[in-house]
Amino acid sequence: MKKPSLLQRLRAKKRNRSLLIAVTWYTESTWAEVKATASDPESFEESFTKWKAMAVSSIREFLRSGVHAVECHIDPQEFFAWCAFNNQVNNSASRAEFVSEKLSQHS
Repeated sequence: MKKPSLLQRLRAKKRNRSLLIAVTWYTESTWAEVKATASDPESFEESFTKWKAMAVSSIREFLRSGVHAVECHIDPQEFFAWCAFNNQVNNSASRAEFVSEKLSQHS
């Protein structure tokens, strides 16, 4: 039997409950500051404009699949303090964890 696609699984979850996810969000200056100190700068798009286009497109895709995506703005100083406190480096995993925790605190 064929495994359901990600979209089919997300739609099934929507029927059971409303999904809410945080999407890391930047201004042009915060994007540059976080990228400049990242241990994985290659994981960022080559420009803020390209990042923003990708982020907006991702939010649209989430909404189409029934997932409510909210923009979670990263304040670089708050994020860097969080990294230091949690013994984390600035990478994609820690950025995702940070915004997930912020979303949990405001839910």
